[in-house]
Amino acid sequence: MKNALQLRLSQHLTLTPQLQQSIRLLQLSTLDLNQELERFLQENPLLEREDDGDPGLEPLPAGMQAGEQPGATVAEPEAEARNDDRPTDQSAEHGDGFEFDGQTDSNWSSDEGSFGARDTDEDSEYSQQVASSPTLREHLLGQLSLTPLPERDKVIIELLIEALDEDGYLSQDLSEIATILPEEAMIEIEELEIALKHLQHFDPLGVGARTLGECLGLQLQAMPPTVPCRTEALIVVQDHLAALAARDFTRLRRTLRCDEDRLRGVQELIGKLNPRPGTPFATIDTRYVIPDVVVKKTKGAWVSSLNPDAMPKLRINRMYAEILRRNRDASHSQLASQLQEAKWLIKNVQQRFETIQRVSQAIVDRQRQFFEHGEVAMRPLVLREIAEVLDLHESTVSRVTTQKFMLTPRGIFELKYFFGSHVSTESGGSCSATAIRALIRQLVGSEDTRKPLSDSQIADILGQQGIVVARRTIAKYRESLQILPVNLRKTI
Repeated sequence: MKNALQLRLSQHLTLTPQLQQSIRLLQLSTLDLNQELERFLQENPLLEREDDGDPGLEPLPAGMQAGEQPGATVAEPEAEARNDDRPTDQSAEHGDGFEFDGQTDSNWSSDEGSFGARDTDEDSEYSQQVASSPTLREHLLGQLSLTPLPERDKVIIELLIEALDEDGYLSQDLSEIATILPEEAMIEIEELEIALKHLQHFDPLGVGARTLGECLGLQLQAMPPTVPCRTEALIVVQDHLAALAARDFTRLRRTLRCDEDRLRGVQELIGKLNPRPGTPFATIDTRYVIPDVVVKKTKGAWVSSLNPDAMPKLRINRMYAEILRRNRDASHSQLASQLQEAKWLIKNVQQRFETIQRVSQAIVDRQRQFFEHGEVAMRPLVLREIAEVLDLHESTVSRVTTQKFMLTPRGIFELKYFFGSHVSTESGGSCSATAIRALIRQLVGSEDTRKPLSDSQIADILGQQGIVVARRTIAKYRESLQILPVNLRKTI
């Protein structure tokens, strides 16, 4: 058999760079999208934000402005060149001035009564500073500096403060700390114990404890002896905390030799204590969710609309576009490529929000009962149903519903929240898993805490309503709702 060259024609699908970018932007959250756009803005001089306030910038079409739907195209450089005789006022040039009480945004840029004007007075610099709360270490060191103790004792207490975790506990044993210290310091274990006693008298109460029982005991010991149930509570936290956590009230009554009312008072007193004294001083990283769509009821129908605050306003830089239009030689090939990339990006961002709008409206149409009656009225929904209605692929719907949020009168929900499996009913219908979770939450919330419902009893109650659910399924849904088992929900 001889080797020979053959010419064969075939067709195959390839992902163009524009399509790859569209897919990548579609699956990004609002925060990730803004970070990605910032990278493009730094790399591409022909791409600008509309809110930059530069009068030499060409605005994005009106489809990306607040209150309107996206879908317009970007103006060509030739069309931009025909608008050179437009007014120099920014609001008149772009035609997008945000009206507020009859005034446009350009009226607020004047010196008198300017909304965004800066006060040149030196005192204005102090008004912009936000006071930061002290950390647990700073709080304790401040008290240590005011304590009348010898300098050596203060140094040892400071060493213990450095060893505390963020909850205020001393997780290391004193013997381990003693071995870490240098030998020339000559610090004995007895000195560490004395320093720890001093530290445990600092604020907040319970700081420096080595166990949960010791932490609660320190707080109880600081209370006056006249506090009801204080003595019994000290016995419980020191020796019988595990029995209290297991709700073994029979054993506790026998140990304390008290009645149910007294034991209930002990439980309430322990419940008021703080098991993590260092938590109020911890740094909390607050993250806010910006919803992509907003759902409102308009003329009896639930309508989904895009959130203007989540939509970036992009446009082509008119100055660079004009330079490119007048000089189309090879020396400006880089600008031409960047212009095309900027147009692709703007189009893909518009297409992203259009897809989010279509998918969210399709979800709202199928979950109307949820918006009317709540979680118990949630119907089963899978990605395939939305994909078939909108003529999209399931993977596209999955990307759209991941890390995208919807603001509704009932709260903010991720779009994935409205999708769920179904459970068959005796009538031949189906019930959403979300609705079953809501029913479980209602049953547990209205149960007798002295005789809480078991998983089998909850399954029987749902079976009487025509919803056939196994006990193991009830246990799985209960754990997903972070509801304790029946033995841990029992009270006196």
